[in-house]
Amino acid sequence: MARLQRMKIGAALCAMAALLVTSGCGWGRTVAERDAQEKNGTASGDHASCVDTSGSTIKIGFVNSLSGTMAISEQTVSNSLHMAVDEINAKGGVLGKQLKIVQQDGKSEPAVFAEKAKTLIEKECVAAVFGGWTSSSRKAMLPVFEADNALLFYPLQYEGMESSPNIFYSGAAPNQQIVPALDYLKEKGYKKLFLVGSDYVFPQTANRVVKAYAQGNGMQVVGEEYTPMGSTDFTTIVNKLKFSGADAVVNTLNGDSNVAFFKEYKASGLKPATTPVISMSIAEEEVSAIGVDNVKDQLTAWNYYQTLDNPQNKKFVADFKAKYGQKHPTSDPMESAYTSVYLWKGMVEKAKSFQVDKVKAAADGVTFNAPEGKVWVDGQNHHIYKTSYIGKIGDDRLIHTVWKSKGPIKPDPYLKTYSWAKSLSAGTDK
Repeated sequence: MARLQRMKIGAALCAMAALLVTSGCGWGRTVAERDAQEKNGTASGDHASCVDTSGSTIKIGFVNSLSGTMAISEQTVSNSLHMAVDEINAKGGVLGKQLKIVQQDGKSEPAVFAEKAKTLIEKECVAAVFGGWTSSSRKAMLPVFEADNALLFYPLQYEGMESSPNIFYSGAAPNQQIVPALDYLKEKGYKKLFLVGSDYVFPQTANRVVKAYAQGNGMQVVGEEYTPMGSTDFTTIVNKLKFSGADAVVNTLNGDSNVAFFKEYKASGLKPATTPVISMSIAEEEVSAIGVDNVKDQLTAWNYYQTLDNPQNKKFVADFKAKYGQKHPTSDPMESAYTSVYLWKGMVEKAKSFQVDKVKAAADGVTFNAPEGKVWVDGQNHHIYKTSYIGKIGDDRLIHTVWKSKGPIKPDPYLKTYSWAKSLSAGTDK
């Protein structure tokens, strides 16, 4: 029944997206305004852009969940986006224009994200949009951006198997997070994996990658369990884990479910020294929410930690805490969002234009010395070269690097360069 309900919800989202993208672009524009925009080179694609470049400011849009279940995570992403814009404006803006933010609330609902994206593009006439968190929100927005030939900068690590000419993915592709995590477990001698995740797009697709990797690398998946978003009863799942023979756990749970899972894990007598959990969605903020006593010495896989020792990160952390409070940690999603604004700035300045097609054409090779380390854009698939880090959670509530890749990893969202992943990318034309 749950699977049938998800199929119905998915169909409804697709229908909503189709409805959203069929009504065209350019609410509230006069013919004179449209003609002026086309003359100024701000029209692109099948729809004439309504971006106004004639003044001293240029609009950009943020769409984050400021209410609903995802607000606790997405508010911090919104904060880091605002900080990036404040910094850029203080140094003269982009092409001499100050950035003007138009903020929208996605309300933790994919259909609302699609609606708000459409508003930002067609009514508010923004030059680019930054935001989204869940893969469901991104997939709901994707057809809107493609139909209107607009730009979305998506900041989260995700499950891969996707690319779009109108989305730049500044979070990790699976070969920059999931694969390094598995490489680390393999290097340490772990061979029997138990998979636990929330029942939605990212965990299910991520675990397809895990199972393919295991099959091709002499490892075994001895259990695979999913639970609804927000679930708090893990008695049965942890009991299955305890008696599965697993020597490591791959965790793709999201949100509050992690609190209940790790409490039950600890109560069962399982320990990170013998059955470590490597998590794909637990960052510094979540550590405090879960309780450090419940996750101390557990592992995480990301591309950024607050503890990274480089000049860019030290400044980023100090500036963020000065702006939003000393108690607020920095984390991978917010750093990725912050970085995405600077990458867009670099693309626009390289293109010497805000026009979408020119910005896309200029994207390849644009670099930024980010808090996570140097990153640059792959113009072929619109993902980012990123360094991977495996971290261990300390009793200071922070995550400390125990392994890092030799350098930034070329993004491979379809895992085409991995022989063990052939079945995953079969049928794709990207």
